[in-house]
Amino acid sequence: MLIQIAPPASAGGIDVTPVGAGAPVTVRPARIADMLAVEPLINHFAAQNLMLPKTPEQLVRLFREFVVATDENGRLLGCGGLRIFSPELAEIISLAVSPAAQGLGLGGRIVERLVEDAETLGITTVFALTLRDGFFHRLGFRTVNKEMFPAKVWADCRNCSKLHACDEIAVYKEVR
Repeated sequence: MLIQIAPPASAGGIDVTPVGAGAPVTVRPARIADMLAVEPLINHFAAQNLMLPKTPEQLVRLFREFVVATDENGRLLGCGGLRIFSPELAEIISLAVSPAAQGLGLGGRIVERLVEDAETLGITTVFALTLRDGFFHRLGFRTVNKEMFPAKVWADCRNCSKLHACDEIAVYKEVR
């Protein structure tokens, strides 16, 4: 006999109440107020060393880079951002899906939305640094050498605590 124990309604400041598989989800541009829910979600994964932490102040400044996935009640289920490096190059950043909504395809929907946004802006290449390149491969990305993106290395990696022991994998996709 299998006994399932319901998770607590909150863990580390994020809602972990399971989301139903058929529940309607909206992926939309983030609002400043969304950043209050984005911060604990990102920092939940940062505490596991899966992404870099963000402060509420950083997120408020960057909110225009983000899209969020919300359920019909407005509950934040996931987020991701599109950081522009040049007219031709952008990075998918801070991709996170709530533990309550994992396995429902939301990460893919968020990435697809960000790629569409990049295409609308005329950006030709989108990349990401990830620990799970297989996820991105399923979305049409290819693994490449990180040094292919010197703007990223110069802007962000040089200040990262993992600089000399980086375990992230670079993936990219031609958009046009």
